[in-house]
Amino acid sequence: MRFAKERRAWLAGAVAGTLALSLTACGGGEEASANGLEQSEITVGVMPITEGAGIQIAISRGFFKAEGLTVKLRTVTGAAEALPQLKGGQLDIAHGGHVGIIQAQADGAYKLRIVAEASSMTKNLNGVLVSKDSSIKTPQDLAGKKIGTNARGNQNSLLLHATLQPYGVKVDEEKDVVVAPFPNQEQLLKSDKVDAIIVPEPFVTQIQQSIGARILTDFSSGPTKDFPITGFASTEEFATKNPKTVAAFQRALVKAQALAGDRSVLQEAMPKFTKMDPKLVGVINLNGFPTSTNATRIQRVSDVMRQFGYLKQPFDVKPLVLQNG
Repeated sequence: MRFAKERRAWLAGAVAGTLALSLTACGGGEEASANGLEQSEITVGVMPITEGAGIQIAISRGFFKAEGLTVKLRTVTGAAEALPQLKGGQLDIAHGGHVGIIQAQADGAYKLRIVAEASSMTKNLNGVLVSKDSSIKTPQDLAGKKIGTNARGNQNSLLLHATLQPYGVKVDEEKDVVVAPFPNQEQLLKSDKVDAIIVPEPFVTQIQQSIGARILTDFSSGPTKDFPITGFASTEEFATKNPKTVAAFQRALVKAQALAGDRSVLQEAMPKFTKMDPKLVGVINLNGFPTSTNATRIQRVSDVMRQFGYLKQPFDVKPLVLQNG
């Protein structure tokens, strides 16, 4: 699960020890609800980042409760941690990157269902940063340069390959990429150990503010414009056995996603499941919060993965996605 290592490395450095997930409700997850749900209580793994904020908003605003559903949250760092817990039954639904979920399904390691989209690419949400006085002025200038990021062969590198292709720049990951956790990328750039770094928010904003780094390019245009990033997945077995419960989860999350783009709502929700400073929420570049789940949209992820060799053959996501909206 090379792609999920990205999330694990990032979260280990950025938010480890800062998590304060609000656990709601308690008890087992097999009890049927009065309104006909197969399960009235479910456990959801969520990454404590803005991309997962919809789940907390749905809890805080009572959207799950209105559906007769009680949601218990458990922190996960990404698909690498979450998928085994889905398979083992410790989690019913989990938040993870689409790249990792698609990879796991395509490899045959898991039988999954994407039940909801959580986030999509926006301007400057992820990007390539260079020092303020760097001689690198254009994406073409990255050819042969040392680039820092948190892992090779992950979602960030996929985004980089896709972004640089129109400029005729190919990155040799083994030769050109320097791996370090996201929190260490600023020091790599300051010490000139790399020529550029790839980081997501909140590091994009933090590093610009602290050392005056420049955004050389982001990933919000071309083949990755509005690119789906993360979603919520269950096992195929859970979705098949609990269709009403999954539908209730989807309906409640859609309501929350519609509110999540409001920074005041986010600033209220984030402290309840992460210790990210609410002031930072006020200035960072926010991801998109999709209010529907669409196989055509998610197919773009699979197609880009195939284009750049992340999948051995074309992969149709339709059987993987439980569409709504």
